[in-house]
Amino acid sequence: MLNTSKEINSLSNFKRNTTEFIEQLRETGQPIVLTVNGKAELVVQDVESYQKLLEVVERVESIEAVKMALEEMKAGKGDPAYEVFQEIMKSLDEE
Repeated sequence: MLNTSKEINSLSNFKRNTTEFIEQLRETGQPIVLTVNGKAELVVQDVESYQKLLEVVERVESIEAVKMALEEMKAGKGDPAYEVFQEIMKSLDEE
């Protein structure tokens, strides 16, 4: 959740006070929304927080992929694992 008093600022203010904003980003780990002509245009955040966000997104995508696969399995789609493994073993033997 954004703290609108500290985490929404104009791009002009960010340019004038870049050093202070960088310090704030490092200390809080919270992103800052930058506005242009009063409209939210950019989000700035520190690298560590961004990396954590990417990791969360990757986890969520993996969970969604597993859920979809389980739904397909329940719907009778796909092949049983033992058949797939037999085909893999057969193709390896042929090489």
